[in-house]
Amino acid sequence: MNWDLANPFVIDIRVETDDIDGLGHANNAVYVSWLERCAWRHSQSLGLDLSEYRRLDRAMAVVRHEIDYLAAAYEGDELQLATWIVESDQRVKMQRRFQLVRPADAATLLRASTTFVCIELSSGKPKRMPVEFVEGYGQALIQPYPLEL
Repeated sequence: MNWDLANPFVIDIRVETDDIDGLGHANNAVYVSWLERCAWRHSQSLGLDLSEYRRLDRAMAVVRHEIDYLAAAYEGDELQLATWIVESDQRVKMQRRFQLVRPADAATLLRASTTFVCIELSSGKPKRMPVEFVEGYGQALIQPYPLEL
């Protein structure tokens, strides 16, 4: 696969009937749910699941999505969604990038960037990342540059 960045975390997605809107392709809101699913599975693979968030009274909450919809996905399409952690101040903010690809024709359907802020679950207020977040997410942090310069 021709990923934008090296060493992605990848999930497989199949476009289901319920994902399709009145225009006959996957609805834009569905893409956002796929981004969330991919980010969560990546977090879980790093040892940061919902139970760990609750234990630490911390969570990474979305504060901004930037999405470029490049091509449509259709019912039955088999897709791959990749994510990378490309930036972290190791205090409060973290940024992920995403790339959605249809392997059948190697088309990139979407590129996205999401900014997260660490919050205290009990108050909902921004709080410093615990060491578990700094270390867990830090192990996946990459340099945000293209493979081909």
